[in-house]
Amino acid sequence: MLASVDPRESASWAGLGFGDFCSTVRATLCEAPPSMSTIANPRIVSELIGQLRQLQPDTPRRWGTLSAGEMLCHLGDAHESVLQTRIPPGSVPPGAPRRVMKWVALYSPLPWPKGIATRPGVNPKINGTRPGDFELDRARAIESLESLVTADSTTLLPQHVMFGPMSTVDWHRWAYRHVRHHLRQFGL
Repeated sequence: MLASVDPRESASWAGLGFGDFCSTVRATLCEAPPSMSTIANPRIVSELIGQLRQLQPDTPRRWGTLSAGEMLCHLGDAHESVLQTRIPPGSVPPGAPRRVMKWVALYSPLPWPKGIATRPGVNPKINGTRPGDFELDRARAIESLESLVTADSTTLLPQHVMFGPMSTVDWHRWAYRHVRHHLRQFGL
C-alpha cells in the first residue's frame, strides 16, 4: 500500500513546509499504486467479466436484498451514471463530500461493508432499471463496464455523490471495488 516513511528521517522530506508535506501526502493518497487492482488492467477486467458470466438467475445471495438479475441492473445503472449516459432520478445526498471515506472506500484494503443502502436512482427496487431478460441485463452490465475502461476522462462524471471529485484513476478503482463487492455478494 503506502510506503512507511518517517518524514523526520528522510532527507527527501527535509526542508518541506507543512503545505508541501500535505501536498505530497495528498498526491500519494490520490494515485493508485501500480499493483492495485483497477479496471485499467485488462487482466482484471477479464476476470471480472468471467465472474459476471458465471452468475446465474438462481444464484443465491449471501447478504442484502438484490437478486442476481437486480444486481446486474444495478451495475449497469451505476456504470451508465458514471458515463453520464443515464442520469439517475432523485436528489444528491446532503452534506459535504467525504474525502477520508473516499480514500478508505477506494484505496484501503478493507472490504466494503455489507448492507449499505443503494441510492434510489440505481436501486432496481425503487427508481433503477428493473430486471428483464437475464442475458440482456448481463450484457448491459458487461458492456457498460467495458465502456468505463475506454471512456475519455472528459465523459466521466466529475464527482461521486458521496466522495466528491473523482479522477479517471478513482473511477477505475471504484468500478473494480463495486463490481467485486457485488460478486462477493453472490459468492463469486
